[in-house]
Amino acid sequence: MTTPMTPQGERRLREELVELKNVARPNIVREIAAARGHGDLRENAEYHAAKEQQGFIEGRIREIEGKLADAQVIDITRIGRTGRVVFGTTVTLEDCDSGETVRYQIVGEDEADLGVGKISFLSPIGRAMIGKSEEDAVVVETPNGEREYVIDRVEHL
Repeated sequence: MTTPMTPQGERRLREELVELKNVARPNIVREIAAARGHGDLRENAEYHAAKEQQGFIEGRIREIEGKLADAQVIDITRIGRTGRVVFGTTVTLEDCDSGETVRYQIVGEDEADLGVGKISFLSPIGRAMIGKSEEDAVVVETPNGEREYVIDRVEHL
């Protein structure tokens, strides 16, 4: 199964992978070697903590490599503007009840960060918007009930 992501998301994962392989991995190997020098490994808390951290680092490396191998990088700036919401677009919504506006970029799961206005295409609001056009109504099921928005603007940034 392919994993859609933006070019920025792919770059961030590649940077993390380089950091893990070139900095974190060698550091943890040194920590393990130093902890081994402290004697009996059965009762060596430093050694066990370092081995646990090594397992985490190796697991994250495998996870990132898998995601990058399955990545489908979608550069929204190379897709023609149609006014429709697709992966990568930035959408301005108006809440029909309050009149408040919110702005979200539709991104992959690993890139989602509500604090900076990035939501997953698999989130309830992301799924509700995909395929809609400017001025379309969008109804989203939330824990507090349904919320209705109108798509005010679709941008290819």
